[in-house]
Amino acid sequence: MSFWIINLLTALLSFVIAAFSGFRIVPFLHKLKFGQPIKTEDGPQWHAKKQGTPTMGGFMFIISTVITAVAGYWIYRARGGIDMTSPENHYSFYRLLACIVFSLLFGLIGFIDDFIKVSRKNNDGLTPIQKIILQVIFAVGFLFALNRFGDTSTVINLGFWKSPSLGILYYLLMIPVIIYLTNAVNLTDGVDGLCGSVTFIAMLVFTVACSVLRQSEISHFTMALAGGCLGFLLWNLNPAKCFMGDTGSMFLGASVTAVGLILHNHLLMVLVAMVYILEALSVVIQVSYFKYTKKTSPDHQGKRIFKMTPIHHHFEMSGFGEYDIVITFSLAGIIFGILGIISLLVFKK
Repeated sequence: MSFWIINLLTALLSFVIAAFSGFRIVPFLHKLKFGQPIKTEDGPQWHAKKQGTPTMGGFMFIISTVITAVAGYWIYRARGGIDMTSPENHYSFYRLLACIVFSLLFGLIGFIDDFIKVSRKNNDGLTPIQKIILQVIFAVGFLFALNRFGDTSTVINLGFWKSPSLGILYYLLMIPVIIYLTNAVNLTDGVDGLCGSVTFIAMLVFTVACSVLRQSEISHFTMALAGGCLGFLLWNLNPAKCFMGDTGSMFLGASVTAVGLILHNHLLMVLVAMVYILEALSVVIQVSYFKYTKKTSPDHQGKRIFKMTPIHHHFEMSGFGEYDIVITFSLAGIIFGILGIISLLVFKK
């Protein structure tokens, strides 16, 4: 059974599990009254009508991804006659396992955050410092695991330029990269269907990259997550019947980051994650400019560059519908993803 057939079956099964699990999970969340609190100052005023929509729906694609990624790997191993006594094949499974565990741990951070919010019936979950501490601990653990499981390279690979071996400095640089990207994905979850759609595309691009780089074990995870996101979108496209919550968006953020780091092609990772990066960058620009103008202007009134951030809210305030935003950002993800694959082919040894 070929690489692509197994991956397609993995994605299909993940899609089915995610889609049909919604028939159990959504009513269960309704029963528990786990509705999403909405702060209108964090989004357009009309988002208030979404108050009470069940959150933590990310469990749909989390469950489907974990089950089918592991199943896909073992089927591929059995059908392909992989020699698991070789160190590289032995470590390949552990890298896949590290990717899954890392994503689950970040999903756990999101779950704790969501649970506090729904319990208190407000939008205040974990404090920023509590999130950062947990994220740093899990990021360090993940980087340590990759090193132990064979990825000992400390070179930053931008394709057209490769750094010298950086040693411990490489890991110190990757920790803030992990934190930025995971939280950037979290920020992208602000419009029905947006984060799931962009991540679906990112995982398809990563699957192609896995094929080019011969990292088949990770492709089972990327295709499982792609199928899971697609199944979840049946419940999350506008008007959303369920939100993924921080449970889902933190899992997705860790997944995107983990796959990018395991493939060890940093230019590819940046291009695939460009939509998320720009979303978070819009917030950084907005806050920085507001503080600067408030400090330097004669009337001490801060000014804004965007109507609202993250930038998907700027598009909303400019008259874009939620479907329009999902399509526009998804197309951007496709374009950046194609550029990533081209860069991979051009700069591949």
